[in-house]
Amino acid sequence: MITAADFTKDIITRFIYYKQLGDKTFAQLSEAELKWEPAEGANSIAIIVQHMYGNMMSRFSNFLTEDGEKPWRNRDAEFEPMNVSKQDLIDFWETGWSHVLSTIGSLNDAQLMQDVTIRTEKLKAYDALLRQLAHYGYHIGQIVMLGKMLRKNDWQNLSVPKGGSAAYNEAMKK
Repeated sequence: MITAADFTKDIITRFIYYKQLGDKTFAQLSEAELKWEPAEGANSIAIIVQHMYGNMMSRFSNFLTEDGEKPWRNRDAEFEPMNVSKQDLIDFWETGWSHVLSTIGSLNDAQLMQDVTIRTEKLKAYDALLRQLAHYGYHIGQIVMLGKMLRKNDWQNLSVPKGGSAAYNEAMKK
């Protein structure tokens, strides 16, 4: 039988994997590139980070006892450009992730089975975590794709590069 410790260890590992994809993307981009919009009205990486930060702070503040959509959150403002530096965006990113990971790490078996609410929808706490994992994976995929679009041939692959599967599989056998 899976325990809270098993579940939280595994889901934290998955969250960290996605965080690291973002970290590695940010490292390859300038401040201007982080603010680049691929089309009018499309989200830049900076906007996505602002949104993720707002979501992380709202969802994981008083995770077990309050609706995940806090009254103090201004979600619409997250999608408006802010006058922030690359370091500010990284600080948002790090603060949000620290909040998420510390909250998850504090949960026990009973708490994972407890009902929580997000936008008035009741979920088991473990299901709310799975929902957030999917949400963050979605947005980090957008971040990585925008990074690849910007860097083109200078992009440093974050996983197995195109045409590199055979070499990767061989290396994994060693």
